Amino acid sequence: MSIDQIRAQFPILSTRVYGKPLVYLDNAASAQRPQAVVNAYDELVLSKNANIHRAVHALSEQATKAYEDARDAVKLFLHASAREEIIFTSGATAAINLVAFSFGEAFVHEGDEIIVSVAEHHSNIVPWQMLCERKKAVLKVLDIRENGELAVESLENLISERTKIIAISHISNVLGLVNPVREIVTISHKHGIPVVVDGSQGVVHEPVDVQDLDCDFYAFSGHKLYAATGTGVLYGKRKWLDAMPPYMGGGEMIQTVSFAGTTYAPLPEKFEAGTQNFNAVPTLVPAIDFVNACRQDNEVAAEQQAIVDYVYDALTSDERITLYGVPRGTKFPLFSFAVKGVHHEDLALIMDKMGIALRSGQMCAEPLMDRLGVTGLLRASFAPYNTLEEAKYFISCLNKAIDMLL
Repeated sequence: MSIDQIRAQFPILSTRVYGKPLVYLDNAASAQRPQAVVNAYDELVLSKNANIHRAVHALSEQATKAYEDARDAVKLFLHASAREEIIFTSGATAAINLVAFSFGEAFVHEGDEIIVSVAEHHSNIVPWQMLCERKKAVLKVLDIRENGELAVESLENLISERTKIIAISHISNVLGLVNPVREIVTISHKHGIPVVVDGSQGVVHEPVDVQDLDCDFYAFSGHKLYAATGTGVLYGKRKWLDAMPPYMGGGEMIQTVSFAGTTYAPLPEKFEAGTQNFNAVPTLVPAIDFVNACRQDNEVAAEQQAIVDYVYDALTSDERITLYGVPRGTKFPLFSFAVKGVHHEDLALIMDKMGIALRSGQMCAEPLMDRLGVTGLLRASFAPYNTLEEAKYFISCLNKAIDMLL
């Protein structure tokens, strides 16, 4: 595919903002939807709209098949060993909360310890804090080095016989760096400790093989992967999912119900209580197809690398700008930076008037901002439909905006 062919799949990219062509660089927050995803959603709503699993009529069977086909697609996408290890949720936040609650109920007690990194999204911090408050457990924090990389060498010192689980991100949503997940899993498993990985950025930027990573849980959101909003995935090793109590009770997750006692459905239904988002979940299939097509395309890879190189060089060569998450070799097209003497939101507002959509603020990572000594940053995050021309326009507009504010 040419970049023009990719862009043609995203109608929103023809939008104009304040009379300027839209340059959408807030992909780390939420990606745009290709026409195939929109078409899939429309077809499900308009011609296959029925509750799943529960009825024998034709619409229900068609909707159920679409929903379960998505589970098979995700299993292949993540290289999971069984479809029963794929749990559908409303997003990565719900998936991590599920693990924090259910794993915590089964395995965490007063005085136990949980380890997270300082660079986590709030969704991979707050659920663990809530668990610690509920169970009177202790939250411990893995620091970063000055260049933004995780200080993995400190992990052994943080681990104790009371450590029950470790939670880390695959790729930082602020720093754009790939964390050494396999190394962390190896260290953790040496001590018999499971690892949950926030893969919200990971599945977007590189192939994921959960069996090779050997992680115990892996979570991601569909809306960052070009699928519909309100969709998410939790992968969990079966041994853990079988041992964990359900996160929620209700319809679908039961086997038998009586006032004498209730038994639960087998996996994956055990963790999918109530009416699922059956119109949206199947959009994961065309979204995955789009991602796989882009990854197999040399032109896409070359354009993405050209963007990384150009933006990296432009930001690091400007003395007014501090780029956070510096190591070039593990850098993906996600750049968070500050400009000396300029507020990040002022820059974002001016850039918006030039048609460029950026993220400004704490990016749901306040502890990391505190660690970096900033109140917020400006972030530009690119997708396969972004071009080198857009990257050059972004840098040109950034220079104009800085000159206006200094």
